[in-house]
Amino acid sequence: MINKSDHQLRRLAIAVLQKLGTSDSDSARVANHMVDANLCGVDTHGIHLLSRYVQFVKDGWIVPDATPEIAEQTATSALVRGNWGFGHPVATMGMELGIEKALDQNVAVIGLVQLNHIGRLGEYAEMAAARGTIAMIWGGGYAEVDAAKIAVPYGGRENVLCTNPWSIGFPAGDDTPMVVDYATTASSQIKVANARDKDQPVPPGWIVDKQGQPSTNPNDFFDGGGLLPFGGHKGFGMMMAAELLGRAVTGSNDFAEGDRGGTFGHSGTLFVLMKADLFRPLSDYAACTDQMQRRVRAVPPAPGFDEVLIPGDREHRTRQARLADGIPLEEVVWEQLVEVAESLGLAPE
Repeated sequence: MINKSDHQLRRLAIAVLQKLGTSDSDSARVANHMVDANLCGVDTHGIHLLSRYVQFVKDGWIVPDATPEIAEQTATSALVRGNWGFGHPVATMGMELGIEKALDQNVAVIGLVQLNHIGRLGEYAEMAAARGTIAMIWGGGYAEVDAAKIAVPYGGRENVLCTNPWSIGFPAGDDTPMVVDYATTASSQIKVANARDKDQPVPPGWIVDKQGQPSTNPNDFFDGGGLLPFGGHKGFGMMMAAELLGRAVTGSNDFAEGDRGGTFGHSGTLFVLMKADLFRPLSDYAACTDQMQRRVRAVPPAPGFDEVLIPGDREHRTRQARLADGIPLEEVVWEQLVEVAESLGLAPE
């Protein structure tokens, strides 16, 4: 493992993105998002994606200097068109717009289309929570492209959907916000690939082979198998909800343009926001939220556990630790970053 500070990784990512023709502000937005994902321990959405984004630009999937625009809006809603730019600045613009509308009108719904990967959904939920709003985030439409069909429906053996992520964030009072953020599959494709590369089995319930049989051999996934929804039919229900909200509601298919955007060419994201003090004073809401979190954490841990955690606790602790001690990276990840930087005439520190 190699250890780098968040400042080092931000500087590297910003320099690479600027070399691609991305504006200073958008470069900082994308870099900050990736590094923050590493800081909170969600390494699947961290700095390793930089090399992939560079390739996306080369392939024409991302327009590095694109400017998002509001395609249509009302007092409580808006559809934001990313014009095939980096997803993070588009999603940030959409969330900021949604927060302002929710604070003004109590609720807001924002759709995002024509954009690439937006990174860790939890960051946008955290943005909303910091402003006293509750936000739900839903993503769908990825599997309209065959290459992204990596998940089987409950009871099926043919890949027809993708990981379809969702997130929800709640502001708190004196406590930390509660943020739920996960894919609707039991695992990500990256985790299965990591197990394969380390010649390790995956846990039961993650994948099926090409016959639809449960498997713990990661090679079976890459030999025509698929990812399973988490929690059986319950996770599958969430997967379908994310698909309909992210694609059907936003109309993301209507904005597709041939092969542009690659696996994200048909994807759409929906933000649903509301003021935390919609029905009662914010102080009462905050007191209730804090009390609930304390009550849950006070439950004695079951065998094999040290304590009961609230969603978001682990990320908060990891962020504090990595800010102090640095971010651990696999050597192969650092080597890829160095290679990308040097190909653009940069010398990583």
